[in-house]
Amino acid sequence: MLTIATESEREKTVYAALRRRANQKKPAERIFIVHRLDREASGLLVFAKTIEAKERLQDQFKDHSAGRRYCAVVEGRIEENVFSIRSYLAENAAYRVYSTRQKNVGKLAITHAQVVKRKAKSALLEVRLETGRKHQIRVHLAEKGHPIVGDKIYGSGFNPIRRLALHGQYLGFRHPQTGKRVEFESKYPKSFDAIG
Repeated sequence: MLTIATESEREKTVYAALRRRANQKKPAERIFIVHRLDREASGLLVFAKTIEAKERLQDQFKDHSAGRRYCAVVEGRIEENVFSIRSYLAENAAYRVYSTRQKNVGKLAITHAQVVKRKAKSALLEVRLETGRKHQIRVHLAEKGHPIVGDKIYGSGFNPIRRLALHGQYLGFRHPQTGKRVEFESKYPKSFDAIG
């Protein structure tokens, strides 16, 4: 399910479902988008009920004080246990993201990954973003030679779970009203364990 609407899909989105629910309240509430996940990814999202909360939360995502961790199942054998990828990401006319060495063309993207589990043809990674760019995890892992399982756009050769094997498992941020740190976790889907 999409986080927000596109030109081709307006109603089957997380935002639309939350908006319908908020409209049923007396008085009706508003819903504001703070961040997104890719269509075939799963995991934690945060939305806001006021414009002020939205802005405070988005500021935390922009200055990277909001913590995010993801799980990804990637193709192939990864030798190192911990690694980082740093490049400049740009987007072409077909909306495909790619790395470039040209600072004036792309935006700096830094991804940190750790192997959690190795299998014969895949590995389960925990991924932490130091920056948050469109398709950052997908591009970085594919360019390292380990595309995320099910990611045909960035070179995956198989898709046993019929979706992208990427899951937003952790979110931590300061509550926009109280300033208190709040943390949320969501275990990756069991289908990830079945990937060879």
